[in-house]
Parts: sequence; structure tokens; C-alpha cells
Amino acid sequence: MKQNIVIATIKSVNIQNFRQLCDKRYNFILITQKDELNVQNLNHLKPKFIFFPHWSWIIPPEIYENFNCVIFHTSDLPFGRGGSPIQNLITRGIYKTKITALKAVQELDAGDVYLKCDVDLSDGNMDEILTRISDVIFTKMIPQIIAENIVATPQIGKAVSFKRRTPAQSDLATLNKPNLRQIYDFVRMLDGEGYPRAFLQIDGYKIELSKAKFQDGKITGRFEINEK
Repeated sequence: MKQNIVIATIKSVNIQNFRQLCDKRYNFILITQKDELNVQNLNHLKPKFIFFPHWSWIIPPEIYENFNCVIFHTSDLPFGRGGSPIQNLITRGIYKTKITALKAVQELDAGDVYLKCDVDLSDGNMDEILTRISDVIFTKMIPQIIAENIVATPQIGKAVSFKRRTPAQSDLATLNKPNLRQIYDFVRMLDGEGYPRAFLQIDGYKIELSKAKFQDGKITGRFEINEK
């Protein structure tokens, strides 16, 4: 009898990649709604793993304490625990990092680690970065964790935590004497599904910036002006 593997995610790129999962030993089941992730449903499915490539809600203790819940975090844990890891890394000029697959536990991003894989944040907007991350998760990390029965091990090193960014921090005026590379990074790291775009405010108008390209010593892209 095939074992069930649950994928809980809300991102469109992950939903697309879910459809590419192929392993005849398992049934892959997609959950995209908060109310579908409940103990009654999971007790019926009896999943071997529940993977959370991108989930916007807190996982209840009765779920992570009774099922193998694996979350994915884009930083080389324990460095970079907490919110907005991609933006926090890019603003620090850190472009080479890891995707960490770890156990869901009560403390934020503190669970034992199953696996880490490299990812490059040096170019592309958020949608493109998230596509690269999703591809690694679905083509390498999930299959490897399932196939190799990897045993998670405790995190090693000093924990460094990030703060979740607020929409107000998308204002370009918050940058302190930036160079062109920093402006380019700022615009592209906020240009994606579900993120507040980089903006400027001038005399009652809000200018939102997107589609940034950095070449030949200049930044080009798209802007949209609205009344505040």
C-alpha cells in the first residue's frame, strides 16, 4: 500500500511544481487551505511526511507534535532565523546561502535539520528567486528526504535572528546613502507575489518600482504612480 506525502503550500510556483512530483511508492496530496490542515484530516491520511514549502499560518502543536512536519527556510540556520530571510540576507549583501529543511517545533526556525542545499540570491526579482528555491525543494530536497530516510540533527552554531520586514520598510528613502547595486537589490527583492513593492513618495504621490535591471552602470525598470 502506498504511503501518503502531504505538501502544504500557498505559492503558485510550488503548486505548479507539486504536479511534477513523481514517485510510484507514494501518493502526493496537496493542501492549500488553512482549514484543510487539521488533525482529523491528517489522522485519516496518516502521512509519512508533511512538507511546508511556503505556508502563511502557524502550524498547531497538535500537528507538529504528532506528524513529521518539515519546513523550509532560506538561510544557513541557525544564522537567519525569523521573518523575511531573503530580504534580510540581500540587504546585508549576502547572496550565497542555503535552503534549510528542518523539523517544525515550537521555537521559530529552531528545529533539527534534515538537509541543506545551496541557493544564489545575487540576481532576479522575488518571483524568480522563489522559483529557483521551489525548483531545488521539489526536484532535490523533498525526494532526497523521502528516499534516504534522513535523520534530522540539531542545529550547530550561534543563533542569529532576523526581524520580519514591514510594508513601511519598502520605502526607498529608508536606505542610507545607497549605491546603485543596493538600490537595484532593494527594488528586486520586493518585486514578487504577495510582497509590498519598493516605492518613493513625492508630494502626495506614491511611485512603485518593479522589473529592475542593472547593466551598463544604470538601473532600468517599470514604475507606477498613484495618488496616496
